[in-house]
Amino acid sequence: MAKFVLAGKADCPLYAQAERLADTLQRTLPNFKVHKIPVLPSEWERWLELTCNKNGWKHEESPLIWRELVEQGGKGMILGGYNDFVDHCQVYYGVTSKIPDDEMETIVAENLETQLSLIAEEQHRLSLIHPCNVWITGALCLTSQILIPFLLSDEAFPDAQTVALHLLHLSGDEEDMQTLKLDTEDLALGLLYRQRVKNLSERYREYGRLIDGRADKEVKVMVSGMSFVNMRCSLLVESAPSINSHQFVAIASQLVNEVRAVLADKLCVMPSDVKDVIVWGNISGRFVIDLRWAKVFNYPGAIRVPPSFSQPVLRVLYDRKWLETEFKPLVHQQRQILLSNTGRGAAISATNGILQVLKAWHGAYGPDEFFSVGNRNVLPHDIIISAPVTCTEGKWSLLKGVTVEGKMLEELDLCANELQQVWHNTHTQNDLLLTKYC
Repeated sequence: MAKFVLAGKADCPLYAQAERLADTLQRTLPNFKVHKIPVLPSEWERWLELTCNKNGWKHEESPLIWRELVEQGGKGMILGGYNDFVDHCQVYYGVTSKIPDDEMETIVAENLETQLSLIAEEQHRLSLIHPCNVWITGALCLTSQILIPFLLSDEAFPDAQTVALHLLHLSGDEEDMQTLKLDTEDLALGLLYRQRVKNLSERYREYGRLIDGRADKEVKVMVSGMSFVNMRCSLLVESAPSINSHQFVAIASQLVNEVRAVLADKLCVMPSDVKDVIVWGNISGRFVIDLRWAKVFNYPGAIRVPPSFSQPVLRVLYDRKWLETEFKPLVHQQRQILLSNTGRGAAISATNGILQVLKAWHGAYGPDEFFSVGNRNVLPHDIIISAPVTCTEGKWSLLKGVTVEGKMLEELDLCANELQQVWHNTHTQNDLLLTKYC
C-alpha cells in the first residue's frame, strides 16, 4: 500500500494542485492513500522546521510530501515538493494533473477558510469551559495525598466540567512536589486539567526520541497502566520512526482483569476461572467487551464437572438484561474503586500483564493463546487500538476467525473516533482542558 502525506501552507497554490492530484489517484487506485496536513501560513515555517529536524530532512518550501512505509513500519521517506510529487506520479502511475487557475484559487480559499473555521470553533468551545479551582495547602501530607483522588472524581464536584488543582507546601522539597504532581497526573481522572495531556505528550515524545536514538533496533516496548495507554503508545511509535511499529504494544491486562472480576462475581466463581475475555478499543476510555470467546471453569451448575472442563460464558450467563444495562457500568465502577482505594493502578495486575506479553514475545505461548493488546499493525485504523491478537515469531496479528460486525462494529468505530480525537488534541498547541471521555 502506498500512503503519502501532503503538508503545506493552507493558502499555497502548489499545495492545492498536489492535493487535487492526490485525490485523483486515491479515487482511481485501490492501494493509494493520502493524508493531508494544511498548516496556517503564519505557522508554516515553524512547523516545517520541527518536522524536518525530527526526521532528519532538508526542505524549505511548501508543500512538503513524504511517503509512509505502511507495510514494514519505520521512518517515512521524503519525496520533496510539488514537482517531485508530479514526477513520481507520472513515472509510477502514468497520471498527471493541471487545474485551471480559477479552480486552484477556489481550493486555496477553501483550505484557508476551513483551517480558520476549525480554530474559531475550538476557541469558542474552550470559552464555554469554566474549571472549578481547588487549592490544597500542606499538599505533601498523607491526608492530602489520600484526598486528591476523591477530589478528582465525579462524586466530589458532580456539576464541574473540569477541576484545576493547585498544590502548595511551603516547607516542601521541590523534588517531592514534582513527584506528587506526576503521581496526581498518573491518576488521569476525568476532571483533571488538559495541561496534563500536554505534559504527558512532551514527556512521551522525549521517551520516543531517546528510544529511537539510543535503543537497539530490536527493542520491545510495552505501555501499561490505567491512563492514556493507547495515546502514550502512539506517541512513542510516532517519536521513534526507525523502530518497527510491531515492537510497541499497549497492554490492556488491567482492564481485562476488571472485566473478569465483575463476571466472576456474577457467576459465583474466582476471577482466575474466567478466561479469554476480549477488549476492543480505547483501553483508558471507550471500549467494547467481547464475550464470544470467553469461557468459565468450575461453574457451580446443576452438574458438577472436572476443574479442567470449561463452558462458554454466554451459555451459562442467562441474564441478558444485566449484560446490556449493568455489566459495563460495573466494570467502570471496579476501576474507580481501585483508584479511590489505593490512589494508584493495580500494580500486581499490571506486572502480570507485562510478564504475559513479554513471554508471548519470546514464544512461551501456543498459537491458539491470545491477548488483548494495542498495536499499530493489527487493525487498518492508523491508531493504536486494543484487539485480540496472537504472537508468532515476535509479530502480532489479529486472532484468526474473529469478526466484528453489526452493533459491535459501530461501537468500535466510536472507539476509533475517540482515539483519533485524543490524538488530535495532543497535536494542538493550545493549553486546553481535559474532557471527560479521556
